[in-house]
Amino acid sequence: MDSMILTFVTFIPAVGAVLLMLMPRNDKIIRWAALLISLLAFAFSLYLPVHFQNGTSGFQFQVDTRWIGDIHYRLGADGISMWLVLLTTFLVPLSVLVSWKSVHDRVKEFFVLLLLLETAMIGVFLALDMFLFYVFWEATLIPMALLIGMYGHERRIYAAVKFFLYTMVASVFMLAAIIWLYIHAGSFDYTAIQEWLGRPGHPPADVLQWLFLGFFIAFAVKVPLFPLHTWLPDAHVEAPTAGSVLLAGVLLKMGTYGLLRFNVGLFPDQAHHNASWINVLAIIGIIYGALVALVQPNLKKLIAYSSVSHLGFVVLGIFTFTQIGIDGAVYQMLNHGVSTGALFMLAGMLYERKHTYEFGEFGGLATPMPIYATFFLIAVLSSVGLPLLNGFVGEFLVLSGAFQYKMLYGILGCSGVIWSAAYLLWMYQKVFYGPIQHQENRALRDIDLREQLSLWPVTVMALVMGVVSPYWMKAIDPAVAAVNKKAVNAKIEIQKPLNVSENRQ
Repeated sequence: MDSMILTFVTFIPAVGAVLLMLMPRNDKIIRWAALLISLLAFAFSLYLPVHFQNGTSGFQFQVDTRWIGDIHYRLGADGISMWLVLLTTFLVPLSVLVSWKSVHDRVKEFFVLLLLLETAMIGVFLALDMFLFYVFWEATLIPMALLIGMYGHERRIYAAVKFFLYTMVASVFMLAAIIWLYIHAGSFDYTAIQEWLGRPGHPPADVLQWLFLGFFIAFAVKVPLFPLHTWLPDAHVEAPTAGSVLLAGVLLKMGTYGLLRFNVGLFPDQAHHNASWINVLAIIGIIYGALVALVQPNLKKLIAYSSVSHLGFVVLGIFTFTQIGIDGAVYQMLNHGVSTGALFMLAGMLYERKHTYEFGEFGGLATPMPIYATFFLIAVLSSVGLPLLNGFVGEFLVLSGAFQYKMLYGILGCSGVIWSAAYLLWMYQKVFYGPIQHQENRALRDIDLREQLSLWPVTVMALVMGVVSPYWMKAIDPAVAAVNKKAVNAKIEIQKPLNVSENRQ
């Protein structure tokens, strides 16, 4: 079972998508089938933490089969990728539930795209062959772009094209780096390339720098890291609710996962050498995202800019090169998926009732919608980082690592936490408190049982992850130590420029 479990988890959604295409066009049956398929994938993914050997840093549940020439179908999970796979399979059934009534046209195509997207996202986190990783990486673009372009709002085509072009062009740099590595290392295998790059004397430092940047550009756009973030607000505002949940909850984590796995894992010297300006961009993103969120008149756009700010914390944690900082970065990836996924689900439920995200149309909604207001408050406090909720743990660990790395980064990061509380609590006040400005809002119905069922899992998870974080850390800790080991031991002196001539000798 161990050798097949990753294949099952990865391809159950894709096989389910094919079955959906063959089914008659009955919307009710399609919805139930999509939900059952996504729940089946989640059930299989639960095998991973149950049978995972904590305390070990290597990849587990591996499968390795020759595919095309030197390209292998090789999958494996460590303590980082395993939890990101669980996050993916956890959010997809909830995305199906929140789309139950909001998607009316081309229902079959919608859920087919959703399931194909799930397979591609899982594949990104599990692929250990770099060409296979690139295939899965690019495979996420088409279903997400179609979800935005076919099922989004007024400017959906513009947002879909912008999303597609940004990420596609950035991925070309990564492809060039992968091909160069294959030509010179003779393999697409991640561990083989890591060993080859670890040999002293080759490739030269200037080449390593270009390879580092090739991967970095692709991942920085996906995060997105300031100033490469401009595609994200448009994509979020125009996307359907399920698209926003998976975009914020999973797709953005592909970027931070790539930075950790490839930029730090393969190029530790270059990661150290470039850390200063990368951390500056992360800090700018934290503060800029928070300040721009604070002046947004649109609920969904505010949540989108909050992602720019929160993912800045993840990047900062990764490039502190401290165990506690990177632990926090990985945990914050999971936290952000849960908390921001919940916020986008809640925003979508409000849109179904009001058909707008503008704050001017809300106010005083706690009176007609008390249950909805309670769920929303928990999601907000989770994102703020209230102790005993999940957001606190990740931010605390990241900031601890930032203070260890450089005091100034820690101080500036703390200011981002303050601004985060400001815009999120301001958002909550604008929506739920004050007088009811529009009398028709008095008749708004509270969330029904189906909507509550989609919110209870993320709400419970926010509390559980805040209280029993050591459970997740048992697997994360050794994996982070293995990825970060070379970076910690990197010989480069950060204060000095790369000595290209010495590396060529």
